[in-house]
Amino acid sequence: MNNNSMNKPVYDLEERTFQFAKQIRIFVRQLPKTEANLEDCKQVIRSSGPVGTNYIEANEALSKKDFLMRIKYVEKKPKRVLILSVSLRRRMLFALRKVHQNYIMK
Repeated sequence: MNNNSMNKPVYDLEERTFQFAKQIRIFVRQLPKTEANLEDCKQVIRSSGPVGTNYIEANEALSKKDFLMRIKYVEKKPKRVLILSVSLRRRMLFALRKVHQNYIMK
């Protein structure tokens, strides 16, 4: 092993995208089961899963053009998940504050 390869960070994107989908599912389980959250959670889960499969498909692309098209999907899905998860977190924090305020007022 040469010195140059030891200094390069290892990016196992297949594993990282799997962990991403797994962490999204853990996050979703912690949310209150409101009607709005349930719909957004479904969308978040549907968007998080294909990230890994799209990455694998990009690596198996037949041409550079095919690779670039497929890698765009890999970039696109996490953005959707991020937007939805921020919305879910805000709702969760709002609900927690409301519960906390009700508890203090009693």
